[in-house]
Amino acid sequence: MFYLFNKIFSNFSQIERRVLIGAALIFVISLFFISVNSYYKNTIELPVRGGSYVEGLVGQPSFINPLISNVSDVDRDLIEISYSNLDDLVDKYQISENNKSWTIILKKDLVWSDGEALTADDVMFTIDVIQDANNNHPLYSTWRGVVVERLNKNEIRFTLKTPYVFLIDNFKELKVAPKHIFGNIPVANLRLSRYNLEPISSGPYKFTKMETRRDGFITHYRLTSNELYHDDLPYIENFSFRFYDNDSDLIKGFNRKEIDGVGALTQSHLKYIKVGHKVITINLPRYYAIFLNSNTTPALQYLSVRKALNLATDKEKLIKEVFDDKTIIMQGPLPPNIRGYDQQLFTGERFSLKKAAQLLDKAGWTVGEENVRIKNNKKEQLRLEFDVIVPEIPFLTKTVELIKEDWARIGVKLNPIVLNTNDIGNNVIKTRNYQMLVFGNILKKNPDIFSFWHSSERFYPGRNLALYEDKQVDQLLSSIRQDFSNHSRNKKLSQLQQIINDDKPAIFLFSPNYLYAAPKNLRGFYSYFITTPAQRFEKISQWHLRTYRKFQ
Repeated sequence: MFYLFNKIFSNFSQIERRVLIGAALIFVISLFFISVNSYYKNTIELPVRGGSYVEGLVGQPSFINPLISNVSDVDRDLIEISYSNLDDLVDKYQISENNKSWTIILKKDLVWSDGEALTADDVMFTIDVIQDANNNHPLYSTWRGVVVERLNKNEIRFTLKTPYVFLIDNFKELKVAPKHIFGNIPVANLRLSRYNLEPISSGPYKFTKMETRRDGFITHYRLTSNELYHDDLPYIENFSFRFYDNDSDLIKGFNRKEIDGVGALTQSHLKYIKVGHKVITINLPRYYAIFLNSNTTPALQYLSVRKALNLATDKEKLIKEVFDDKTIIMQGPLPPNIRGYDQQLFTGERFSLKKAAQLLDKAGWTVGEENVRIKNNKKEQLRLEFDVIVPEIPFLTKTVELIKEDWARIGVKLNPIVLNTNDIGNNVIKTRNYQMLVFGNILKKNPDIFSFWHSSERFYPGRNLALYEDKQVDQLLSSIRQDFSNHSRNKKLSQLQQIINDDKPAIFLFSPNYLYAAPKNLRGFYSYFITTPAQRFEKISQWHLRTYRKFQ
């Protein structure tokens, strides 16, 4: 056969030989690609367990303990990966006909990473600590007034004064702590426990070791998969954190491949990343606004002034120059990614310095010295000059500088006062001593904004930063919490947004996305909706670095 082919081939001209060889090559290449395509078409990619992953963080862990208040972002990250929330531990819910009583049945054979049983006693203990007003826990207002009863080691009943349609979201944010570890420690002494850095876990990962510098700075915090975890074990076997002093060192560490992933990035951070990576964008139900305190500032009691300030705030310019168009414009008290948001209410609102100036002219505000508008009322001469408290965060300080420039064009003077976030939280917000405040509100996945806009929340520890008060809004906020009909609830939410939008108690700015840089081979980390940055680890068990293909 070969002899015959060789004899025929030798009789071909040079051109015919080249054509034949070319055709043969095309056939072989085509056959290869057809085979590869068939392989991928008839197989599916599945994750394989194994590998290690290093996350980079700025700061230090101190209290990896869900019972302690005022923990850092680093602590929240490690709490998320070490502790399970109550909803994950529940096998079944039973709700009474009047929706005031919820009974939960825990999954069977739950255990902590030290082998101790995880029972209703742990849940009861956790809620008892949270409900202690002296602990000042951030979830105190969430659980205040809820009666909790232990029925047996696996069942707990929650009794509410009034129905609350979003209660299951409270279960999802409640991290259960081990009673056998912390139960005999007074709340005031919880911060002294060594288990704050060496937690007993119920989550997908458990603590193994940490490494420190000679000055005590924790450089590495190492975890491994928790073989006693109640759900599927995570695919990535070893997960660790590496800590840095500042953002610059963190980015350098990423470029040196000391770490695999890094979150809480801004567009400016991304410009300095030099190694191959992918950026995962995640929606957060949070927003920043300028909250207007008319209680301390008579000029802000005029609706015309509040409307003019809103008209003179160029939100499109802000997201372009501050976020490179990588964020969401906010128009009202609900972010667009929250169910119940009514986009139709805000279609006519557009930036216009001309309309803002005309509105102030019509309301009797005349331009005085330093090009600042003034107006005489019965008691005094009012001046459109405002102090605004701004957190010492680059994108917020830049935002205020841009707003300051535009407001000056309509005769409004803005004086930014930049403070660190701790001073704002511990002093400014507690006393409500500000004219304007730039701050962020973090919502849940539901549209319950009671704590941000109900009049009962005007003063600390309430989060009504505009000190807003409206009887109809109060009624709607309470009614929305008890309404189990989606249609009816959305109608009330629309009314609520309309009233707040008409009153202009705040200047809503933007809702930044959460940006996460990861290696290109990371799989299972999907762009989903989370309520806090720490919840990027919510589905960490699905993250994987290795895969294989299986025929279907």
